Amino acid sequence: MAEATASAGSAAAKGANARPQAALAPVRHRQFLVTLLGVYPIITLLLYVVLPMTAAWPIWQTTLIVAPLMVAIMVFWLIPTIQRLFGRFIMQPVKS
Repeated sequence: MAEATASAGSAAAKGANARPQAALAPVRHRQFLVTLLGVYPIITLLLYVVLPMTAAWPIWQTTLIVAPLMVAIMVFWLIPTIQRLFGRFIMQPVKS
């Protein structure tokens, strides 16, 4: 019980001294531009690697290989990297 009171007291103390943070939202055209600059070289490289191995396959089978690879690269590497490097460029304060 004492721990709950102590943590509540420290949270209140932090709240009293904390500066209100402005809400941020992504600027969609900036997010689009930065994501495109990352996606284009990756998809081009993937196609250079995959197309020679799948030249005789129907396009839907080649896409079945490329799409999961591209999504995995985007989710686990590209998007976190973009957010880290370009977060200040992409985000802007929300006007209320």
